[in-house]
Amino acid sequence: MMTEATRISDINVGMTLPPAPDVPLAELEQRLSRVRYEMERSQLDAIVLTDIKNVQYFTDFFTLSWMYKARPVFALLTADDLIVIGSKTEQKNISYKPRSFNAVYYHGYLSEGVAALSETVQAHFGGRTVRLGIDYGQDMTGLGSLEMITTLSGLSAGGKVTDATPTLWKVRLIKSDFEANLKKTAFAIVNDAFDRTIADAYLGMTEIELYRRMQAQMFLNGAEKADPIAMLFAKGDFVYSRPPSDRRLEKGHYVWTDFRATYGGYPADRNRTARGGQPSDWEIETYSAVRELTHTLCRSVKAGMTCADVYANFASMWKELDVGQVYTAVTRIGHGGGFDVTEPPSLSATDTTVIEPGMIFHIEPKLEREGAVFQFEEVVYVRENGIEFLSELSPAAIPVIS
Repeated sequence: MMTEATRISDINVGMTLPPAPDVPLAELEQRLSRVRYEMERSQLDAIVLTDIKNVQYFTDFFTLSWMYKARPVFALLTADDLIVIGSKTEQKNISYKPRSFNAVYYHGYLSEGVAALSETVQAHFGGRTVRLGIDYGQDMTGLGSLEMITTLSGLSAGGKVTDATPTLWKVRLIKSDFEANLKKTAFAIVNDAFDRTIADAYLGMTEIELYRRMQAQMFLNGAEKADPIAMLFAKGDFVYSRPPSDRRLEKGHYVWTDFRATYGGYPADRNRTARGGQPSDWEIETYSAVRELTHTLCRSVKAGMTCADVYANFASMWKELDVGQVYTAVTRIGHGGGFDVTEPPSLSATDTTVIEPGMIFHIEPKLEREGAVFQFEEVVYVRENGIEFLSELSPAAIPVIS
């Protein structure tokens, strides 16, 4: 079981990679202890968890039922209990091994699930009005319905349910070595998939073909899930959110992709690039310069700084580098990461969040210039005295497809 720091070089991906380990009971207990402390500070008696990632994070319960919305799974987190509310179809899944939570089952669909949740709240608190929070807010978009909000409001103090996301993020932003090791494995899976498929790529192949090969390799490497990713062949016309097409790779095209494959529920959010044909001298120089800046910026991150401090360092370094206008469609050059693809905080000029040991950051300033794109998404784990990279660094020279 991965409970201490794992070296990247020791991770072997492929068909022999075992399923991700269960979260250790001690870690689950620590998560509950921390969130209960934050609940007390936030004056919350209970939090209703509806976001899949939140339910998984506190319960280590996974179900394929999350692939559809007919019979939702909720959890009720209180000062002394953790109760999962699920359809009767979940009963065997929950009971086939020891769990760290209690369970209540309903027969039916959403309305019956909301009724079961309401009855569970009332039974737990003896019918008294309570201070209820729910995980609807920034970077958390839980399941549920207007019916749920109306019902919970009737049970909550002041007739209003509170946004509990600030309370939850205070816990989830700080990752353990166990979590960091799962991220390392996810990155090893996607990095190997990229290297293998790019090595076999050729001029004239289509975006969709390279996409399919890369996604397939991620599964062969041990990914448990691989959501759709970008796969762009472009010479200046970068549309980062469009799906792969039948566009064929030409000389001068830049290949840009961004991964989503998971291991243990932890996604490997990382972009990688390649080029069709040999780059020119200025491209080689710019690639090296932006890569070096990114790595220097990563190594400058320390606990006690604010996210705005990191951004200020970046702005000064970028100005001195003088390679062109940084990509401005987003206002940050990095973000938190963990159980979700992107998490708070943001490495931006306005985010004054204090960086703490245990935080994970994706640092990825981007430059588009003369038809090329230069971006190196590196991922760091903040420790007491500096940072640890959770992935092999981007290559010193851009991979070339010929």
